[in-house]
Amino acid sequence: MSGVKATMRTDALMEAVRAKIANRALVEGDRLPSVRSFAETMGVSPSTVVEAYDRLEAEGVIRARRGSGFYVTGANLPPMALAEMGAPRERDVDPFWVSRQSLDADGSFLMPGCGWLPADWMPHAALRKGLRALSRADDALLADYGSTRGALALRRLLLARLADEGIAATPEQMLLTTSGTQAIDLICRLLLRPGDTVLVDDPCYFNFQALLRAHQARIVGVPFTPTGPDVAAFTQALAQNPRLYITNSALHNPTGATISPQTAHRVLGAAAAQGMTIVEDEVFADFEPSPSPRLAVLDGLQRVIRIGSFSKTLSASVRCGYIAARRDWIDGLVDLQVATQFGGPSPVATELIAGVLAGGSYRKHMDEVRQRLARARKDATERLGALGIKPWLAPRGGFYLWCRLPDGLDSAVLARRCMEQKVVLAPGNVFSVSQTAGAFVRFNAAQLGDRRVFGILKEAMKDSMPPRPATARRKQSAAL
Repeated sequence: MSGVKATMRTDALMEAVRAKIANRALVEGDRLPSVRSFAETMGVSPSTVVEAYDRLEAEGVIRARRGSGFYVTGANLPPMALAEMGAPRERDVDPFWVSRQSLDADGSFLMPGCGWLPADWMPHAALRKGLRALSRADDALLADYGSTRGALALRRLLLARLADEGIAATPEQMLLTTSGTQAIDLICRLLLRPGDTVLVDDPCYFNFQALLRAHQARIVGVPFTPTGPDVAAFTQALAQNPRLYITNSALHNPTGATISPQTAHRVLGAAAAQGMTIVEDEVFADFEPSPSPRLAVLDGLQRVIRIGSFSKTLSASVRCGYIAARRDWIDGLVDLQVATQFGGPSPVATELIAGVLAGGSYRKHMDEVRQRLARARKDATERLGALGIKPWLAPRGGFYLWCRLPDGLDSAVLARRCMEQKVVLAPGNVFSVSQTAGAFVRFNAAQLGDRRVFGILKEAMKDSMPPRPATARRKQSAAL
């Protein structure tokens, strides 16, 4: 009888694995749970799991890798039964939700939650002039792969900008990438292993979290203040032996805050004592009216890695980023870029960007953008304030306003309501590791020029307000 029970338990385990494969909870290449963990989960002995895995391997459903475990083969994979799946589950309001809504929205959507300037704010004349010049370029520039470090002309322009800040660097310390996101991805590939701890600000740019989860990092949030990370919390978090800290020093995303000199020195000192590397994302630097403290400047690119891109200031369609770091790290990053995309960014993109940066039009463009943003932030603050939505602070530049909603409102609920009216919002908890920012929304002041947003927002706020308890309604009636 005991043999029959053992066989039934083995069959049940095999069916559980087959079911996960059938509904795509496990796909080709996925690793199955270890024998011990699966046995604990299912309440059976390890030998029963071994028997089930052996039989599934004999069927070709899974395969064993010596010293590594069991993996799904993809063989004998049943078709997905769409009829049995039911209605699609409503997607969680998470970083991917915001990214998908922003990137996939058509021209009929209003975009106060997106992370870029309106198209008509960008330097189209300079870009078109550059494109016309490229049409007369050598055939090689139009047809060949990019060099491993990226175009030398653009790297030299960026090195000159670093020198203006006080950072002495050589061309060997500069690597061009296809984007700022790819820059962080390469750094994570070089310096992280699955399970490593990484510090981020809380709140922080939501795609930092998405990317770090893709690298299977352990994310620890450090509370962010109007002058930078909370130094006491930052120092305490170092006890967890983090490998990296990723931050924006200037015009922080999403809060718009800028690190103070005192905080910058304390953060650098604490990180150096622990031996941790800092990644400083400078994508918003050119929106500042004047330079503020920079970790990379104070550190001299010893333990701080500087990254940036031109998607926010020039064009998200012509993407290019960069990494400035120690030469030995750049050498490793070059190899990773070759391995993952065979060469640096498009020569067409780098030549176009270099041409715009080298001309006087870029400086004029950014001067105009900063002036427009100052007016847009003031106007947005007044109009949002009329709805009871208050900025956490007044940024010294940029386009982000990190705003608190009136009491009782949940920003995720509000975002869904607004999406029904084709308005994309960025609710607070998508930026928060600790999930403590449900009362906040990140607004893009440059995308609030269409006054329809405020009317839709007002109605959505009414619809999103939770009903008051019956006792509160009775008290109000009695008072009347």
